[in-house]
Amino acid sequence: MKRLWDISPPISTASPVFPGDTAYRQQWTWTLTDTCPVNVSEIAMSPHIGAHADAPLHYQNGAPAIGTLDLDPYLGPCRVIHALDCGPLILPEHLAHAASKLPPRVLVRTASHAALDWWTDDFSAYAPQSIEWLAERGVTLIGLDTPSIDPASSKTLDSHQAILRHDMRVLENLLLDDVPPGDYELIALPLALIQADASPVRAILRELS
Repeated sequence: MKRLWDISPPISTASPVFPGDTAYRQQWTWTLTDTCPVNVSEIAMSPHIGAHADAPLHYQNGAPAIGTLDLDPYLGPCRVIHALDCGPLILPEHLAHAASKLPPRVLVRTASHAALDWWTDDFSAYAPQSIEWLAERGVTLIGLDTPSIDPASSKTLDSHQAILRHDMRVLENLLLDDVPPGDYELIALPLALIQADASPVRAILRELS
């Protein structure tokens, strides 16, 4: 059996959210008793909690929702690049050491330990020039282990606008703590939420051989 790495953070009431966004909550609609045969719950949450795929609708009005996108970018060869302690922005020089024969999907690990149960504005994001650099090399999906490819304080979302121009896809909030740098198969399919701006994914990496 090929080894799997689960790169999806656990989702619970402890999951951090962008300030003002909808936190995870759950309540029981039915509970298993002598007169009820099942447990059934209701959940409410932002689609940006945990590992998730942003849709173009997230950063441009009228753009496609997540459930209308082709699934091909979310499945296939992928490279994990370590850029630990890269600072506030992932620059091309943080990626250049792993640039040879890049596959179409690139995930970047920036932190020694992902923030699983606390919110911080102090996270690494992609510099827009890194998006351009990756697009020039045929990359169609990017990801990272922080809440956004843009800084928390950004109002212009320059990196999101860069992936919009290049019709690239994005995964955020991945858990890459235990993943060595190298090449894998990525499987991170979004749900068919046909009106949503994002979707949770159960992201995994599978060894190639």
